Amino acid sequence: MIFVDSTVLIDYFNGINNWQVNVLDSLLGKEPVVIGDYVLTEVLQGFKNDSDFRKAKSILLTFPCFEIGGKEMAIQSAKNYRFLRKKGITVRKTIDTMIATFCIQNKITLLHNDRDFEPFSKYLNLRVLKKK
Repeated sequence: MIFVDSTVLIDYFNGINNWQVNVLDSLLGKEPVVIGDYVLTEVLQGFKNDSDFRKAKSILLTFPCFEIGGKEMAIQSAKNYRFLRKKGITVRKTIDTMIATFCIQNKITLLHNDRDFEPFSKYLNLRVLKKK
């Protein structure tokens, strides 16, 4: 199972060609691809016109979508953020901390295009797909 971050999906919808989009393309129909509720929000909020929003929503709703939050996940996310801060690393977005923590806790591999996830991989055992 592969959790796809909004950074990859945004590139996908914008027609950007990078290795992450190519991996996503190759996974579709072959490997379970999942998203989270925060990812759904991040991707959909970027569409300017209603038609594109509706098309993207229709596509995204074909993926299993996990609810990421909750009290225990919030507490563990705060612990992970604090752990990285003590190492001198500041994660720029709280949502990235929540997504990383969700993937760590559930042992789900993450496909992303965002440097904020790298410390979670290096120090907290976040599983990430890497360029081959």
